[in-house]
Order: sequence, then structure tokens, then C-alpha cells
Amino acid sequence: MSIVVHRARRIHTMNPARAEATHVAVRDGRVLGVGTLDELRRWGAVELDERFADKVLLPGFIEGHGHVGEGTRWRHAHLGWFDRTDPDGRVWPGLRSIEAVIGRLRERERTMTDPSQPLFAWGLDPLYFNSRRLTRHDLDAVSTQRPVAVMHASGHIANANSAALALAGQLRTGIEHPGVPLGEDGLPLGELRGPEAYSPVLVSIGMDRNAVSGDEDGIRAFARLAVRAGVTTSTDLAASMAPDALLALQRVTGDDGYPLRIVPAHFANGRPVQEAIDFALGCRPASTERLRLGALKVVADGSIQGFTARLRPPGYANGAPNGLWYVAPEWMEALFDAALQAGVQVHVHTNGDQASELAIDCIERALRRHPSPDHRFVLQHCQLPDRALLRRMRAVGLCANFFANHHWHWGDAHYAQTVGPERAERMNPCRSALEIGVPFSIHSDAPVTPLKPLHVAWCAVNRMTAEGRVLGEHERIPVAEALRAVTLGAAYTLKLDGELGSIEAGKRADFAVLEDDPMTTAPERLRDMPVWGTVLGGRVFEAATI
Repeated sequence: MSIVVHRARRIHTMNPARAEATHVAVRDGRVLGVGTLDELRRWGAVELDERFADKVLLPGFIEGHGHVGEGTRWRHAHLGWFDRTDPDGRVWPGLRSIEAVIGRLRERERTMTDPSQPLFAWGLDPLYFNSRRLTRHDLDAVSTQRPVAVMHASGHIANANSAALALAGQLRTGIEHPGVPLGEDGLPLGELRGPEAYSPVLVSIGMDRNAVSGDEDGIRAFARLAVRAGVTTSTDLAASMAPDALLALQRVTGDDGYPLRIVPAHFANGRPVQEAIDFALGCRPASTERLRLGALKVVADGSIQGFTARLRPPGYANGAPNGLWYVAPEWMEALFDAALQAGVQVHVHTNGDQASELAIDCIERALRRHPSPDHRFVLQHCQLPDRALLRRMRAVGLCANFFANHHWHWGDAHYAQTVGPERAERMNPCRSALEIGVPFSIHSDAPVTPLKPLHVAWCAVNRMTAEGRVLGEHERIPVAEALRAVTLGAAYTLKLDGELGSIEAGKRADFAVLEDDPMTTAPERLRDMPVWGTVLGGRVFEAATI
């Protein structure tokens, strides 16, 4: 194979043996070496590629907690508070009132010719509307005949109109479920909290996990977002992995022109323990260079901003009831037992500190029975651990993947409404994790927040809220550590650090191509750094043309 040497203004490798360079040699999709042109010519005849001569290269960014279904969702109306850019580059203005939300839904409804076609939308966040909650009556104003369903930004709550509730068999009295608030008439108000509550509606309108995960156009659209963000590898956590969905992933990632590596983790909630383990093990042989299979995802609780996460005392600052458990402790511990024995990695969604504590308790007991020196189970989100919990995590070998974007998107609400100032200022404790020695990454949880690792890194560095408050200055980390968290740190949490996360000999030739140098730019400008594109396994993808 020929050797291509890329020249760049600067290359930040994340490899301390050679932290910076100007040239990188690539052969057969892997890095042959990093250094000067003269050094790399020792490998033989080279083809010099000058297209990055004025760019800065970093290891390809790794989204350690994303959802490929974002690509599918963009075919539906976005109702978020913040402006958002879709896979085709169109900016959707944020909506600042319930009236504006209803207005966008009505606009979309007027374009639909089939009266039976469901209307789905996503990104709603009522926390910004002075706690005004959307009801089925609000959505009935959009249509009384067409099923209408809206997913909240968190992905843990949905709303439905009367037609959608009726289609799912839920417009009736006698429902007793903590995730289904009722009106004075005994009928559901239309807000459905947690997967048990909202899944029947999503299934009935064709927006269930299986349909979203297996949408080939959506998988391709997600990759366009990734290239624009400098992302070369993304997880798909809580993937359905149904046969059709898995085949779709195999077909799309098998295309040599596909610019993204996907690492799904199968959604294990609700499955018998051994069945989930056997499924993960059975998938592994189908892994390819661009599709890595065999991990599991468990969701323990809900979201803090939706008041469905499980918190330790003193609970929610506004007096809201504690959140929802999505799994039984006995099932979680049994799954950990089986996963440790089988060598299956488990990612555990724990937004609240009570959920993190439960996961730590379970892994401690499971490890006594089945010692495993390098299991690398990951607490995903893990937003509220204090230093005592972090020390316990280090002791049992747990990794953390912090949701740093919360500082910007919900930091002010956490300060004033959900957990109060003290806990809000220690949320997503990157500095403490560094000091205590807990391996960590940081993430966007796309589509919950936009797929943009530079913004995630900016949040961890600056901890700035949308209203301008610095939320926990003592937990800020330097730019270099934040960039490591979205490259080598994320690779470590996926057990892929032997081939991804740094630019060094033998690793995959995955690069994020930036227009400027994030290491020398002012930290407050980090999120504004333009991304030229990516290199995945030696193949170049320009964001402007993808």
C-alpha cells in the first residue's frame, strides 16, 4: 500500500511520547508514524498531501454517549429552547413559549396531507416555561383527529394528544402508574414519564426504538452531523439491536463512503439476564472496523431536569417527589454478575446520585464474587457523585462519562429549581475525578444536546450557564484535559484506547481537522472553533461537501 503523509500546521497527538508534530504518515488506514517529513520518509516513498497545511489535527473526536436515532428525528419538528442545526445545515430557531411550540406543530400539521399520519416532534423542555407543563388539551389544539406525540429533550418524558393516547389504549380511567399523571376526570393528562409510560404511544405511531435505530437514512444523516463536529466514532447507547436494525447498521457502515464508526450498546432493560448476555456475546463476531458490537446498556433512572432522576436526600430543591427507578436492584446485580463472568462491558445510565450509589453497591458485591481487574463498566451521565462516591468508583474500577453540557443547557435551572446551588456547583465533577483518579470522558447525549465535542469540552473548561453564571469554578479543567476527555478518555471508556483516541504509530488514522488551534485559542472561544472535517481510517471527509 502507498504511504500518504499529511502535513498540518500543528498536530496534537494525545501521545506524551510525541505530543506535537507537523506530519503524520498513513498506510492502509493506520498511522505509520508522526514526526517531521524527513523522519517519515525513512519508511519509503511517500505521497505528500498538503490540503491540511494550514489546519490543526487532533485525534478524531469520540462521542462516548450518543444516539444514532438523532438522524431520524430530524425528519420531524424540533421544539427545543435553543437554536439547533440539522444534518443539512439548516438552523431551527429555539422556541421560547408553549404558544410558539403549538405554533410550530400547527405549521407542520398543515403540511401533512394524510389525516391518519401521526405527527411526531421532539426537543421540548418545559423546565424553561416556568414549569408550565404541556397537556393533551394543548396538543388537541393542534389536531383532535391526528395522533400527536412530543418527546422531551431529555428523552425520558413524552406528551400525547387524545388521539395518540386512544390509539395506544391509554385514554381511559383506571390507570395507576407513577409516570402517568391524571386529570380531575381520571383520564391521563397527556404527560408520560419514563419508558414504561410512553413506549405504548411511540410504538403506536412508529417512533419506537426499533424503528428509529434501523432507519438507514437516519443513520446516514447522523454521520453528516458527526463530520461537521469532527466526530469519527460515536456510540449508539440503548440501541434496540433488533434483527432489522442490526442489518441496517451493517449495510450502512459497510459502505466505504460512510464516514463514521459506530459502537452500539444493546438496551438490556426488561430482558432476562442471561438472554441479554447471550445476545451481546452473539453479536461480537459480526463486528467490523466501522461497527463494534457486544456491549450492553442499562438505564437505572430518569433525568434531573425532568424530575425523574433518583436523588439521595435531601432530594429535589423544589420539593418535587423523587424520580423513577427503571430497574430492580436484584436484576441489576444479577446482570453485573453475569456480565463480569462473560467479559461483557456494561454502560449504566445514572443521572441521580442515588442511582449512581445503587450501581456502585451492585458492582461492589458482584466483584467480590467475580473479580475482574479491567471490566471498565461506565456510569453514564453520573452527574451528582460527591467525592466519597468517586473514591468508591475508583476502588472498584468504574469509569464515568460526565454530561458536561448540562452546565450550559440546564445549569441555571439546576441552580434555582432542581438540586439547588450547592449540588449544582459540583455537578459533573471533572476536576474531582482527575484528582481522585476516576477515568472519565464527557459527552453530548445527542440528540438531547447537539453532537459537538468542542462545545462539550468548552462546558467542562468554562462551566458557564446560559445566563452567564460560572457554575462550580473549582470543577473547571484545562483545555488539554477536556480535549483528552473527548478523545483518549472516551476511547478508554469504550475499551478502544489501544486503537483510537490518539495519533500514534499503529492506531487507526482517525483525525479531527480544525481550522484553528484549540490549545492556543482563548478557552472561552473553544466551542466556536471551526471544523473543516474528519479523516476516518485514512479516508478524508470535508464537512462542506458531506
